[in-house]
Order: sequence, then C-alpha cells, then structure tokens
Amino acid sequence: MGLLAEVLQNTRDFLARLGAMTRFFGQVLLQSPSALLRPRLVVEQVYNTGALSLVIIMTCGLFVGMVLGLQGHDLLERFGSEEALGVGAALSLLKELGPVVTALLFAGRAGTALASELGLMRATDQLSAMEIMAVDPMRRVVVPRFLGGAIAMPLLTAVFIAIALFGVQLVGVQFLGIDQGSFWSQMRGAVELSDVNEGLIKGVTFGIACSLIAVFEGYNAAPTAEGVGRATTRTVVISAVVTLVLDYILTALML
Repeated sequence: MGLLAEVLQNTRDFLARLGAMTRFFGQVLLQSPSALLRPRLVVEQVYNTGALSLVIIMTCGLFVGMVLGLQGHDLLERFGSEEALGVGAALSLLKELGPVVTALLFAGRAGTALASELGLMRATDQLSAMEIMAVDPMRRVVVPRFLGGAIAMPLLTAVFIAIALFGVQLVGVQFLGIDQGSFWSQMRGAVELSDVNEGLIKGVTFGIACSLIAVFEGYNAAPTAEGVGRATTRTVVISAVVTLVLDYILTALML
C-alpha cells in the first residue's frame, strides 16, 4: 500500500507540474507579440544563448564528425562502399545526430544559464520588485529569454551540422584517402530537401522545448540557493529526456 500511495502521489505531482508548464507556455505565447516592440531584448538573448555557445557547439561538432568519419569508414569498408561515407554522414547528421546532440549541448550550456539566472532573480526578489513597480516580469524577462533560445537553437544546429560535415570530410578525404569528388557528389545527389527540412523541424521543436523548460524551472524555482541548484539540475535532466522523447515522436511522424 505504501508503494502504491507513493506511485499515485508521484503521478499527481507529475500531472500537476505538466499542467502548470502548459499554462505557463500559454502565457508565454500570449506575451510573445509584445517582444516585437522591444527587439533589442530578444537580440540580446539570442547573443547570450546562441553566440556564447558557438565555441562548445563547434568543438563538439568537429569531433563528432571526425568520430563519425572513422566509424563510418570502418563499417562501409567491410562492404566495399567507402565512397558512400559522405551520404551516410550527411543523412545521419541532418536527420538525427545534429539536432539531438545540439539540443543536449544547448540544455547543458544555455538552458542551465537561463534557469540559474531566473532562479537567482527569484531568490533576490528582483522579479517581485518588478511586479511592485508594475513591470510584468513575464513580458520583460521571461519572453525575451524564451524567444532568444528558440531562435538560437536552429542556428546552432545548422552550425553543428556544417562543422561536423567538415570533420567527416577531414578524416575521410584527407586522412583515409576517399576521393573528394565522389564524397561530395554522392552527398549532393542523395540528400534531398525533405531531409534538410526534417533536421530544421527538429531543431525548432527542440529549441522551443528546451527554452520553455529552462525559463519555467528558473521562474518557479524556490527562492533559496538549494532551490536554484535543483531548478538547474531539473532543467538539464528534463530537457534531455524530453529531447529524446520528441525525437522519437518526430521521427515516427516524418518517416
């Protein structure tokens, strides 16, 4: 009975938090048009979440591409199809690896920054002070950060894929001796616009999800140091799980 009661309580807590997040998302969407009146705030958050994440995105993209080139060449060599390395790498990065790995890196770098920043503002009563001064913190603080993350995520995905393809080309063509003409020509002939669109849709979806989770956890964090730490941890864990779940759903829908 104790185990059943605990399961029921956890289920109720999960549904209550899911409902709170859905309502919070609705409020963010309603306030989003107001951000157009102050585009500077959104541009600033695109810089904070996107431009400041470029180093880790590009570094990880290069090494992911190089590893993919080594593993892909080893696998294709068994079937005498080394020339198809470019096609396999491009489709893997566009449809799966690029959006997913970028979302996980985004959650670990930009998501935690958003959650901790909002949580610290909650702990130091900055959000309460805004409400006292008749300044809506949702419109002034939350919405620009949400939109900034949602815009930056697809751009970071494109950068990650481009750098990863360069890493594949560096290993496959320069180190392993694959013909450069065959590498690029087969890739150009096999990759279609629908494959690019699939990666773009996943990037936009993951960006919205990770940004929403980050601002929700930070905005509703307990006003203590421990509460801010827990909100940051929940941001990373929930973003990773939601990213993988959404990846499966989107893949099943777009196949």
